[in-house]
Amino acid sequence: MRTPPPLLSPEDVDRRLDATLPRWRRDGGTIVRTYRTHGWKGTLMVVNAIGHLAEAAWHHPALAVGYDGVTVRLDTHESGGITERDMALATEIERVVTWRPAAPLEGTPDDARHAYLRRD
Repeated sequence: MRTPPPLLSPEDVDRRLDATLPRWRRDGGTIVRTYRTHGWKGTLMVVNAIGHLAEAAWHHPALAVGYDGVTVRLDTHESGGITERDMALATEIERVVTWRPAAPLEGTPDDARHAYLRRD
């Protein structure tokens, strides 16, 4: 049986979230982020992106899915709280979901008729 990864201290988690993942927050023994979308299509796109990353990492968050948003909650169950695994997956989720293309790609228009992710 594999040894569970060590827990990070609440202070370390807060410091690292402030420094590298400012839209995430600590909620007890989890880290949490809500991604707002413009509707169901965008929500499904965010869920699928997170699902792909979680499966590839073999580290699965709890997702709360609504019409216009997805709340991601990460912890390491076998350790009973927040570990490096959670910070690493949160970083990758943030990078992929909030990615904005540069030239020569146009990117999704900011017009709500076409945009799928609300930029915060």
